[in-house]
Amino acid sequence: MNPKLLVSILFFCGAAFAQQSADIQFKSTEVVPGLYMIEGVGGFAGGNLGLLTGDDGVILIDDSLPPLSDKMQAAIAKVTGKKVDFVINTHVHGDHTGGNPAMAKAGATIVAHDNIRKRLAANKDFDKTGLPVVTFSDQVTFHLNDKTAHVIHMQNAHTDGDAIIHFKEADVIHTGDLLFNGMFPFIDLNSGGSVNGYIAAQEKILALCGPDTKIIAGHGPMASKADMKANLDVLKDGKKLVGAMIEQGKSEEDVVAANPLAKYHDKYNWQFISTERMTRTLFKSLSK
Repeated sequence: MNPKLLVSILFFCGAAFAQQSADIQFKSTEVVPGLYMIEGVGGFAGGNLGLLTGDDGVILIDDSLPPLSDKMQAAIAKVTGKKVDFVINTHVHGDHTGGNPAMAKAGATIVAHDNIRKRLAANKDFDKTGLPVVTFSDQVTFHLNDKTAHVIHMQNAHTDGDAIIHFKEADVIHTGDLLFNGMFPFIDLNSGGSVNGYIAAQEKILALCGPDTKIIAGHGPMASKADMKANLDVLKDGKKLVGAMIEQGKSEEDVVAANPLAKYHDKYNWQFISTERMTRTLFKSLSK
């Protein structure tokens, strides 16, 4: 997929994508009893969703893209047989908040960090019925279905409104886009993200992990603690390599030409965040 097309999907979800979405379906995987990972298959369906269900109610983590709302809700209904009570947005991007209006109209309460509401409210293309109605600045905790869902803000990481959800008793963490498992991460510098903040957030997540913690990444397959550390090590090494060249007075084009991330290209390069784009992100963020 062309990076420019993916950006338009992420943020504007245009009619062209709606026509291409016919083959996309949602697959549900039970991570632990009552807690599911829902992922799109057959095409780009946005980030991985989390779903907690039980007698006390239903929590959905993120809600895909607008053209896929009906399919998403049908997939959720197959698992829960109930309506969604709460939607938690992990950050502002359209592949994680695009279903907000549909979910709100279906009766869900949208919960998100303060900065997510501010950014969505300022977006003239966003249907304001999907604005979060419950916001938090640091953290908030849900107590449902014999599980604790601890929602924790991570500052200036992927964006300026990121949150992870830690299900402590279940030993499961949903990272939102603070983990692109097995891929170079998208660090949105224009929305308050930063390389140093992203690294700090991943270190905090890693500190919450036990040996058997299951991690639902924002994008990519289910992850383990070892996977989380491997992704973090790549980013920290990239920071070291590009940072050294910045200290030498190299320009952005000099650094890109030197290709300091070449050893990671075959495994971590992907259609949206190429090796070159990751290098430029590192340079821009570390130069500030």
